[in-house]
Amino acid sequence: MAMDNTLTTSWASNGQTTTATATATATAAAGWPVKHAAVLEGDVILGGLMMVHSREDSITCGPIMPQGGIQALEAMLYTLDQVNQQQLLPNITLGAHLLDDCDKDTYGLEMAVDFIKGSISNIDDAEYHCNKTQVRKVISGVVGAASSVTSIQVANLLRLFRIPQVSYFSTSPELSNKQRFEYFSRTIPSDHYQVKAMVEIVKSMGWTYVSIIYEESNYGIKAFEELEELLARHNICIAIKEKLVKDSGVAEDIAYDNIVQKLLTKPRARGAIIFGSDQEVRQVMRAVRRANATGAFSWIGSDGWSARNLVSDDYEPEVEGTLSVQPQANPVRGFEEYFLNLTVENNQRNPWFVEFWEDHFQCRYPGSTSTPYNNYTRTCTTKERLSRQNTDFEDQLQFVSDAVMAFAYALRDMHRDLCGGRPSLCDAMKPTKGADLLKYLRKVQFKGLSGDDFRFDGNGDGPARYNIIHFKQSVAGQYRWVKVGEYYEGELRLNMSEVKFKLLHPKPPESVCSLPCERGQAKRYVEGESCCWHCFNCTTYQIRHPDDETQCVLCKMGTLPDTYKQYCRAIPEVYLRPESAWAIGAMAFSATGILITLFVVGVFVRHNDTPIVRASGRELSYILLAGIFMCYGVTFALVLKPTNIVCAIQRFAVGFCFTVVYAALLTKTNRIARIFKAGKQSAKRPSFISPKSQLVICTCFISVQILINGVWMVIAPSHAIHHYPVREDNLLVCDSYIDASYMIAFSYPIVLIVVCTVYAVLTRKIPEAFNESKHIGFTMYTTCVIWLAFVPLYFGTANHVPLRITSMSVTISLSASVTIACLFSPKLYIILIRPERNVRQSMMPPRYGNMHRTAGTGPSSMMAAAVVTAATCAQEEKLQKHITPTETEHSIKAKKLCEMATQTIALSSIFASLDCNAYNQIPYADQYVPTNATTGTPTSNDNGNGNGNGNGNGNGTEPSDEQVVANNNKINQQQHGQPNVIVVSTASKPLASSPVATATATPITATTTAAAAAATPATATMVTTVSVGATDAASATEVAPTAATNGSRRAPVLQTNL
Repeated sequence: MAMDNTLTTSWASNGQTTTATATATATAAAGWPVKHAAVLEGDVILGGLMMVHSREDSITCGPIMPQGGIQALEAMLYTLDQVNQQQLLPNITLGAHLLDDCDKDTYGLEMAVDFIKGSISNIDDAEYHCNKTQVRKVISGVVGAASSVTSIQVANLLRLFRIPQVSYFSTSPELSNKQRFEYFSRTIPSDHYQVKAMVEIVKSMGWTYVSIIYEESNYGIKAFEELEELLARHNICIAIKEKLVKDSGVAEDIAYDNIVQKLLTKPRARGAIIFGSDQEVRQVMRAVRRANATGAFSWIGSDGWSARNLVSDDYEPEVEGTLSVQPQANPVRGFEEYFLNLTVENNQRNPWFVEFWEDHFQCRYPGSTSTPYNNYTRTCTTKERLSRQNTDFEDQLQFVSDAVMAFAYALRDMHRDLCGGRPSLCDAMKPTKGADLLKYLRKVQFKGLSGDDFRFDGNGDGPARYNIIHFKQSVAGQYRWVKVGEYYEGELRLNMSEVKFKLLHPKPPESVCSLPCERGQAKRYVEGESCCWHCFNCTTYQIRHPDDETQCVLCKMGTLPDTYKQYCRAIPEVYLRPESAWAIGAMAFSATGILITLFVVGVFVRHNDTPIVRASGRELSYILLAGIFMCYGVTFALVLKPTNIVCAIQRFAVGFCFTVVYAALLTKTNRIARIFKAGKQSAKRPSFISPKSQLVICTCFISVQILINGVWMVIAPSHAIHHYPVREDNLLVCDSYIDASYMIAFSYPIVLIVVCTVYAVLTRKIPEAFNESKHIGFTMYTTCVIWLAFVPLYFGTANHVPLRITSMSVTISLSASVTIACLFSPKLYIILIRPERNVRQSMMPPRYGNMHRTAGTGPSSMMAAAVVTAATCAQEEKLQKHITPTETEHSIKAKKLCEMATQTIALSSIFASLDCNAYNQIPYADQYVPTNATTGTPTSNDNGNGNGNGNGNGNGTEPSDEQVVANNNKINQQQHGQPNVIVVSTASKPLASSPVATATATPITATTTAAAAAATPATATMVTTVSVGATDAASATEVAPTAATNGSRRAPVLQTNL
C-alpha cells in the first residue's frame, strides 16, 4: 500500500493502543468517497459494517448519518470497551474492524470483502504460509449490516467462509430462513412480528381502507407481502400500492409526486402504511408538501424511518400524527454520557467523527478533508460541545450493544470448553472456527447493558418486543416522539388518550372506502373494488345476512326483524291463555254447567228409586250426564297451552264427549221407536229393550268413536305446531285447528246427531204421554241449529285461533246446556217442586186425567197411550179391565172409536209380556190398563166396594152384553158416585134420519181403590169393529172377554163414558 495515501494516528485510551487509519481510495477531483476503517486492536477481531453515511443516488455515499450511523458505530466501540474492562474473556481482548456500507448493498458487499481476506483458509481448513509482516488477523464474526438488503448480500458471502453474522437493524422475514442464511442471526425481531403489530394498529383505529408504500428492496417487498396477506385476513382493503425507488438509478421528484397524486385519488383512504428507509420517506414528505396535501394522510411507519430526525426535521407538519412500530429497546447504560463527552480531539479512533462534528454544528472543522457536504462558511471553534439539548439519540442502540455482547458471551463459552478455562487464547481458538462459534452463539443467554434479558429464538431472531411511538405536538409548534403503547407476544396495548393525530383533533381520522351500511341494509360492491360499495335496503321482513353482507336474508316464519334489523327476533307465542278474557268467559260458562250437572247427578242419586228416576231410565240417564259433564270439562283442556299431549287430549275429548251424549240419546229414541213400530205390526215383544241391552247398545256406539280416535292417533299423531296465518303471527296451536281434520273427530258424533234427529221426527206423533220423545226432539233440533251456526264461525276464524277455540268451547258447552235443560229440567221440576207427582199414577199429565170429549171430536191418542202404559204394568199388577164404549150417536164417530179400540187391544197384547223394567223406560203414561191375555175367557164380577173377581172358564166363551154393561155401570157408580148407563148395540143398523144426538163422555178417571188392589183376576175386552153404513151408520161393537193370567195386584181402572 502507498504510504503517501495513508494517514495513521495513534493515541492511548484507557491503557489501550488504538489506531485509526484513513485510506484515500480515490484522488479524483471530487475525492469522494474516501474509504475509512476504524480499527480496534485485540486478540479476537470482530468485523463491523455500519451505515455511517446515507445512500445517495447520484454518488456512492451520501451525507453523514448521525443516529443510525455514528451513534451505532460508537455504541459498538463503547460495548467493546465495557467487555474488555470487565474482562469477560479471561486475558483476552476483543478488537474490531469497522467499515461504512453507505446504506448500499453493492457497496456494502464490496466492503465486506475485507472481512474474508484473513479467513480464506477457513474454506478447507488449509493454511497459507505468508511472511510475518503480511499476516492478517482473522475476522471471527461480523456485526451488521443495518439494512436488510445489505445483510442479505453480505450473508451470502460470509456463509461461504463460515463467518457468523449478527445484524442489529435488519428485520426482513426472509432472513429467518436458515436453509439460505445459516450463519445469519440478529438481535432485532423479524418484520413478521412488526407487520402484525402494524395491522393491529390499523384495526384499533377502525380503518378498513388503507394505502401501502414500500421500498423496492428485500426489506420492503417481503414486508408488503406479509402486510397484504394479514390485511386481507382481517378484511382490510388496500386502496393504493406503490413502490419507493431504491438503488435503481436516480429517483427524481416526479416519481414521488406521482406516488402522492395516486394517494390523493383515494381521498377516503386516509391511513397509509410506509415501509421503507428514512431517506425515501423524507422524499415522500417533501412531495406531500409540494402537493399541498399536508394533513391529508395519517401514517403508520416502520422501524426503518420512524424516530429519525432525517425524516421529521423540517417536515414536522407532514409527519405529525404518525404511529410507528419500533422494536422495544432501552438505553444502553452509560452510553449517553460517553457520547456527550466525545470531541474531535479525544475521539481520533473514529475517522468519521469530524464529519459528524461538522454536520452537527454546521461548521467547517479546521484542517478537515473537503467533502461534498461540508461546504460551510463558518469555521468551528473547537469549543463546541455535545449536550442533551442539541443531541438526539437513536432509540435502538440496544440491538447494536446486544450483538457485540452475544459474540462476547459465545466466545467466553467456547473458550471455557475448548481451552479448559486457561487464560488467553489456546491453539484450538487460533483461529476461531466459525461453525463452532455459531453453535455457541445460538445458545447464549445474558443480561445486556440495557438491563434486558436476551436470547435468540429458534430462527436466530431476537425477542419480539415492540414499542408503539407517536409523533405529535405536545404544545403548539413543539413536536416529539412519545411512547403510547407496546406490542408483546401478539397483544397490542395502546393508550389512545395519548394519541393525537392533530393538536386539536384527537379523534382518529376515518379511513374507509364506504361508510358502513345502516341497519337493515346490505352492500352492493363497486365493480373492481373490494372495499367500496353502495348500500341498499332490505325488505320489511329481511335482515342483512349475518355471514354475507351483500345479501338480505328473510327471517324465518315465527320471527321478525328487530327494531334495528340486526337480527331476527322470535315473535311471542300466541295461544289461548287461561288468563285471557276469552278463556275466562268460556271457563266460567263451563264451570257453571259443571255445577249444574253435578247438582242434577246429586238429585238423581238421592231420588234414585223414585218412579220418575226409574221411569227415565237410570242407566242411560247417568251415561248422558257423564257425557254432559265431559262436554263442560273439555273447555279446560282447550284453554291449556298446546303441547303434544294436550293436543292429543283435545282431539280425543271433543269428539268423545259428544259421542257419549248422543249415543245415550240415540239408544233411548231407538228403543221408543222400535216399541211403537212393533206395536203397530204385531203383538210380539221387540228384542233388546231391557236396561242391560240398552247399556250394551250404548257402549257399542261409544266404542266406535274410541276406535276412530285410536286409528287416527296412530296414522296421524297430534302435534303442537306454530301457525302463521299472516307474517306477523306466531300462533301456538294444535295441528288439528289449522285444517279440517277436527271434522274427523266430529264426523261420528254428527252421524249420531243426524240419526237421533231422524228418530225424534219419527216419534213426534207417538202418544202425548211420551213427552220425553218430544223433549229429545227439541234437544236435537236446537243442537242442529247450534252446530249449523258453529260451522261457518269455525271456518271463518281460521286466522284467529283463540276465537276459534273459544267458539268451539262455547258451542260444546251450549250443546250440553241445551241437553241438560230440555231433558232433565222437567224431571227436576217434579222431583223438587212437585214431589206429590213422583208416583206411578202421577206420571201421566194432569190435563189428561179429567178430560171431556165429544163424539164429534173423535177418539184421542190418549186411549192408546193408556192401553200401552197399562200393558207395561199388566205383568206386574196382574189385573184385568174391560174397556167398552157406552154409546154412539154418530156413525163416523163410532167407527173411529172402534178403530181406536182395535189398535189399543193390539198394543196391549204386545206389552202383556213386558216386565216392570221395560215399563220404567216409557214414562209419562196417562192411564194404566190391564194386560190382555188369550189363555181363557174370564168373567168379571164387580161388587160395590170396588173389588172384582174374574172367573174364566178357559174355553173362549164370550160374556153377554148385559154382563159387560152391568159390570161397567157398577164401576162408574163407584168412581163417580152416580150410575151411568152404557148402551151397547149388538148389530149394525142404519140410524134414523133425525138430527144426530151427541153423547158426552164423562172424564176419564184413574183410581186405585182398595177393592181394585185386592182383586186378583183381571179381565180384558176385545173390541171388534163391525160394518157401518156408508152414509149414516151406527157403531157396533162386540165384547169378547178373554181369560187373563192370574196376579196378586190390580192396575188402576180406565173408565170411558161416551
